[in-house]
Amino acid sequence: MDVLRIGILGIVGVMLALQFKANKPEYGIYIGFAVSLLIFSFVVSGLSSIFESMGIMEKYIGSDGTYFSVLLKVIGITYICEFCSGICRDAGYGSVSGQIEIFGKLSVLAAGMPILLAIIQSIQEIAG
Repeated sequence: MDVLRIGILGIVGVMLALQFKANKPEYGIYIGFAVSLLIFSFVVSGLSSIFESMGIMEKYIGSDGTYFSVLLKVIGITYICEFCSGICRDAGYGSVSGQIEIFGKLSVLAAGMPILLAIIQSIQEIAG
C-alpha cells in the first residue's frame, strides 16, 4: 500500500502548491520540492530489498560484482538526474534541466564504458 500513500502524498502536495501558486508562486515551488524530497526518501528506504535481491542474483551468476556495480551506478545516475531535472523544470529552469539530462546521459555512457570494452575484447579474442 506504499504506492497508494505515495500517490496521495503527491496529489495533496500538488493541490497545496496550486493554492499558493496564484499569490506566492515561490511557495508552490518550495512545497513541490519538499514533497519531491519526501517521495524520494521513500524510494531510498525501499532500496535495501532491491540490493538484497541483487546480491542473491550475483551469487547465482558468480561474477566478481563488476557488472552489478556498474548497473547500480547507472541506475543511481539515472534516478538522481531525473529527480534533479524534474525539480529544475518545475521551477521554470528548462535549460538547466536539459543540461542535467545531458550530463546524466554522458555519465551513464562513461559508467558503461568498461563493460563495452570488455565485450569488444571478448569478441576480438573469439575472432582472433
